Amino acid sequence: MAIVTLGIDLAKNVFAVHGVDATGKAVLMRPNVPRGRLLEVVASLPPCLVGMEACSGAHHWARLFQAHGHTVRLMAPKFVAPYRLSGKKGKNDAADAAAICEAVTRPSMRFVPPKSEQQQSELMVHRARQGFVQQRTATINRIRGLLSEFGIVLPLKAATVRREAMQQLEDLPGWANTVIGDLLSEVHRLDERIAQYDRHVEQIAKQSAAARQLMQLPGVGATTATALVATIGRGQEFRCGRQLSAWLGLVPGQYSSGGKQRLGRITKAGDPYLRMLLILGARSVLQTATDKTDPVSRWAVQLAARVGYWKAIVAIAAKNARMCWAVLHQGESFRLPA
Repeated sequence: MAIVTLGIDLAKNVFAVHGVDATGKAVLMRPNVPRGRLLEVVASLPPCLVGMEACSGAHHWARLFQAHGHTVRLMAPKFVAPYRLSGKKGKNDAADAAAICEAVTRPSMRFVPPKSEQQQSELMVHRARQGFVQQRTATINRIRGLLSEFGIVLPLKAATVRREAMQQLEDLPGWANTVIGDLLSEVHRLDERIAQYDRHVEQIAKQSAAARQLMQLPGVGATTATALVATIGRGQEFRCGRQLSAWLGLVPGQYSSGGKQRLGRITKAGDPYLRMLLILGARSVLQTATDKTDPVSRWAVQLAARVGYWKAIVAIAAKNARMCWAVLHQGESFRLPA
C-alpha cells in the first residue's frame, strides 16, 4: 500500500526514515539514509504527511519537501519523546523516526510552522546581534575580574567600567596595561558591531508592514517587533493571545488538584529571547506610565501599586504579548483599547 505518513529523524550526515500505510503498518524502514540521498528518497514517494522534529535544518528540509507536494509538520522534540516505544534505554535513530511517525498523526499534537528563508535570515540578524551583546558583557566582566586582582573593584554598570578602567590604565604595571587596553579596544569594537546590527534591525522593521504595526504598541520597539514577526509570522498557530503568552512562558504554572487551583511562578517556557525583549519593553512602559493618561498606562500604574513592581512587569509583558498577537492576527483593523 502507498505510504501516507512519513517520519524522519534528522541529523547531520545520516538520517532515519520510517513510513506507514493507511492501516498503520510500517512499509518503509530505512535507518541509514545518507544526506545526499534524503531528498531523492522523499521526492520519489507520492504526496504524504511528513513529520520531523523542529531542530537544526528542519525548516530547510521542510521547504524542500513542500516543493515536492508533501505536507510537512514540525514538532518540538519534547512532544515526540513519549511516543518512543523503546523507552529511554532503547533510544536509536530508527526508534526516533518511528516515534515521529506516530506523533505527527496525533490530533492533539502542537506543531511548529515552517519558516521561510526570509524569516530565518531575519532571525540570523537577531542571533548574531545577541551573540555580540553576550560577548561584550563577558568582556566587561573579564575586565572587572582582572582589575580586582590589583585591588581595583568596579561596579556592574558597563559605562562606569569603561570610564574607570580607562582612568586606571596608565597606572597598571607591565603586561596588565596591555591586556586591559586590548580588552577595552575589544569592547569598543563590539559596541560598533552592535550599533551596526541595530541599524540592520531598523531596516528590517521599515520593510515589514507587520513590524511597523507592532511598533505602535507601547513597549514594542524595532527589535521586539522584527523578532516576533520572524519567529511566529502572523501568529496563525495560536488561537488567541493568551496562547502566545503561555508559549512565551509569561503565565503562571498550574499545580491544581482536587478542585483547588494553585498557581505558581511563570513557566519560563518557549523562546527566552522574545520573553526577555517583552520584559524589557514592559519595564519601559511602567517607567513612563506615570506621565501618561492612556488606559494601558493607568492600568500599569495601578497594578504596580497593588501587586508590586516585578509582578506588574510580568503582567505588562503578558498583556503586550496578547496585544501583539491581536495586531498580527487582525492587521490594520486592530485598535488599542480606549
